[in-house]
Amino acid sequence: MSHLLSKKSQKAGQTQIQHVTPESANWTYVGFEAHELSAGDSITLATGTDEVCAVILSGKANASTKHESWSDIGDRMSVFDQKAPYSVYSPAHDEICIEAITDVEVAFCKAPGKGGFQAKLITPDQCQYETRGVTSNTRHVCNILFGNEPADSLLVCEVITPSGGWSSYPPHKHDTDAAPSETQLEETYYHKVDPPQGFAFQRVYTDDRSIDETMAVEDGDLVMVPEGYHPVGVPHGYQSYYLNVMAGPSRNWIFHNDPDHEWIIERDKKV
Repeated sequence: MSHLLSKKSQKAGQTQIQHVTPESANWTYVGFEAHELSAGDSITLATGTDEVCAVILSGKANASTKHESWSDIGDRMSVFDQKAPYSVYSPAHDEICIEAITDVEVAFCKAPGKGGFQAKLITPDQCQYETRGVTSNTRHVCNILFGNEPADSLLVCEVITPSGGWSSYPPHKHDTDAAPSETQLEETYYHKVDPPQGFAFQRVYTDDRSIDETMAVEDGDLVMVPEGYHPVGVPHGYQSYYLNVMAGPSRNWIFHNDPDHEWIIERDKKV
């Protein structure tokens, strides 16, 4: 199995199904946790030196930080409901508590924080939707903590790719600190598949092929992208969801397309 793939795993009596740290990923910035809570369960995460965005992937919950609280948040029962999520942002040296009203899946997206922003609720109305691409390259993007909301270093968005389609395509990378042409950002892809017995494919590769991994990802799996290009393909009959978390030396997403495949962009403009 690829060292870039973290399979969904849950121990008896625990809620955690994914846990990636900078140390386990052998990088510097991004951390990620996903938890499945039954109605009545709760989890409290101390932010430490990170800022954290808790995304309510599905279900309804109460949420709080040390000084703020919000009741009955969450407006979708599945990430495929075509609704934006509710999320809670917390700065460093705070905490986030999630209390499940229904069964809840929640993702904790982490990156180094400076404490420059206050805890806040990010509602669906504050998210930004856009559809990118054409034909089999169409995908639907929802910016959760991106250009729509300020943060110290976190960038968070989610993407739905229709059946038989491709996303993060043409292949692009953001692994070089060379603004304004490109920025360096580590990235995680937390995958969900509909129906859940399905799978998708993700390739991660560099120009010199020092990294060249192609992975079959299933519902609840996570792919780490330390560098290189990273397209996703979805088989016929299934649709793909993934939650992206990015962070790096600067909070700026500037990507570079694989020149071998950049011609596709000009072709698509004629469609």
